[in-house]
Amino acid sequence: MQVTRRRFLQRTALAGAALSALPLWGKDAEGRYSTALIGCGWWGKNILGEAMASPGSRVVALCDVDQRYLDGASEIVQKQTGRVPRTYTDYRELIAKEKPEIVIVATPDHWHALITIEAVKNGCHVYVEKPISHCIAEGQAMVRAARKYGRVVQVGTHRRVSPHNISGMKFLRSGKAGKIGMVRCFVNYGGATGMEKARKNEDPPKELDWDKWCGPAPRRPFNTKIHPRGFRQFLDYANGTIGDWGIHWFDQLLWWSEEKWPRRVFSTGGRPILGPAVNLPDWQTTDAPDSQVATFEFESFTATWEHRRFGGNNAEKGEAVGCYFYGTQGTFHMGWQGGWTFYPVKKGDPVLHEDPQLHTPDSQNIKELWADFIAAINSKRLPVCDIEIGQQATNMSLLAMISYRTGRSLQWDGRKGVIVDDDYANLLLRDDYQGGYIFPDVV
Repeated sequence: MQVTRRRFLQRTALAGAALSALPLWGKDAEGRYSTALIGCGWWGKNILGEAMASPGSRVVALCDVDQRYLDGASEIVQKQTGRVPRTYTDYRELIAKEKPEIVIVATPDHWHALITIEAVKNGCHVYVEKPISHCIAEGQAMVRAARKYGRVVQVGTHRRVSPHNISGMKFLRSGKAGKIGMVRCFVNYGGATGMEKARKNEDPPKELDWDKWCGPAPRRPFNTKIHPRGFRQFLDYANGTIGDWGIHWFDQLLWWSEEKWPRRVFSTGGRPILGPAVNLPDWQTTDAPDSQVATFEFESFTATWEHRRFGGNNAEKGEAVGCYFYGTQGTFHMGWQGGWTFYPVKKGDPVLHEDPQLHTPDSQNIKELWADFIAAINSKRLPVCDIEIGQQATNMSLLAMISYRTGRSLQWDGRKGVIVDDDYANLLLRDDYQGGYIFPDVV
């Protein structure tokens, strides 16, 4: 049974009660919230740009374990604002000393939970990048922390505010596509043409604290395949392509259906092109699947996921990414850089299309999402991409990865947050923290 809009709004009101009960932090003389960026890489800098451009925020501090990224972000802030931000290599020190009102978490996935929970415990509102967590139990703790401490936590699923995605949702909900019985989500980019070559491990650059970079995750030898920007294809630190891209398109089908979770999940895949993963003392390759298929059974429809890192999408019509909604009146493609397109069943009816309205660099709508974040803080409401919404989309990716690892179908009890009658699979809901870090249980 689909979740009705009334029930959704009721849940939103209940979840937002804690926010309305707490006072706002003070702003500066110009009405801006003090803001800190933790994770100064490529995408963190994109968010940083919008935080600086916004009339509601003022960047005061930066944190990264790689001094090269930290220095680069500091130069950007100085050039655009004329102010010198304080810089840190330990997020705990930044939060304790600066006491920022807003924290941006743009680190690799395995750090999201610890930093987000530490921030909200110290009274900060948080903008956290997707996927929200590396394992399901981390996401559960993040939601509990946001509610317990009454902080606004926005997730970086910017397609929730993209104009063509909003109008596409209106089209789907209008019934013009008819009754939708299946949704296909996909990311099919090419690139791989044969077996992946292992790369030699090496000493980390002098500017990088590799031990801090690994944090609570396993300590692999440093390799330039992992850092910079390669971590998403290493399962110790992320969850491959489905973990990176899946949340965007799973969020679209959850947004449309208003269902919160699938009842059953099965996923399979592997590395038929890239070949066996290598993790030796002197050499490494990536270890995420180069192709993967997943099936999700919901109450009122079935959804599938597919990705491949080879073969491209040259033989198929349309974009290489997005989701197809298959309805009785036609097929609706929700895309990214290509906007949305509706292909009617009835011959002679026109194909309908809407172009996107995206920002540079990297074709995104962070500006609108950041504006909603500030508005949510000001009005003490939940943001459009609230942490619980981000958790539900992230969980779909993580459940698929648990199925992939176990090689079997899973029955998911979303209300209790457990996998039914599968003790081993339930062990995979929670990461085994290393390096002296303690799992962030929140009660």
